[in-house]
Amino acid sequence: MATGKDRKTAAVKITSSVTLFRGRVFALNRDHILEPGGIEAVREVIVHPGSVVVLPVFPDGRILLIRQYRHAAKRYMWELVAGHREEHETFLESAPRELQEETGYTARHFTKLLDIYPSPGLLSEKMEIYLAEDLTKGRAKPEEDEKITTRIMPLAEVETWIHSGKIVDSKTVAGVLYYAKFLAGKRKKAAGKRKKA
Repeated sequence: MATGKDRKTAAVKITSSVTLFRGRVFALNRDHILEPGGIEAVREVIVHPGSVVVLPVFPDGRILLIRQYRHAAKRYMWELVAGHREEHETFLESAPRELQEETGYTARHFTKLLDIYPSPGLLSEKMEIYLAEDLTKGRAKPEEDEKITTRIMPLAEVETWIHSGKIVDSKTVAGVLYYAKFLAGKRKKAAGKRKKA
């Protein structure tokens, strides 16, 4: 079980750091560090500003997924809306922009679900996952290199795709299963009570 101490930043001393590469979105650093236990180590870290992930949910419980080609994986992938946080933005400010750019939808309500670190052994990127509700359809504005297909699906079908391996994107697996486990059932019960009242 995680404790408060686990969540705090560990006391690591960086004795030297060299930037080996700086790209449009991320940099690659080689850090010489002194770890909390006194161990000296060299770590190569991809330094990333962080990303926002959006889980759009319709009133009937269906969710919106997108499909696009991911060159690093060399395959098309079904996933949630996501994109890197711009330097001048908070994560919450990034969420509506990414949702509209990739799907055309806007949302009246965004609720933070959780934070994840997709690959903390080598990547500093933190992802904040938001639930988007009260959706209105509009026109998508993808970037020039984005060829995106959208699909609205029942939550149960998305869970089946995760179980069968059709969805393998980690942020999507985390966001969908978190929502299914902790929120979907409660929202369904609340909607039922409102209908009875």
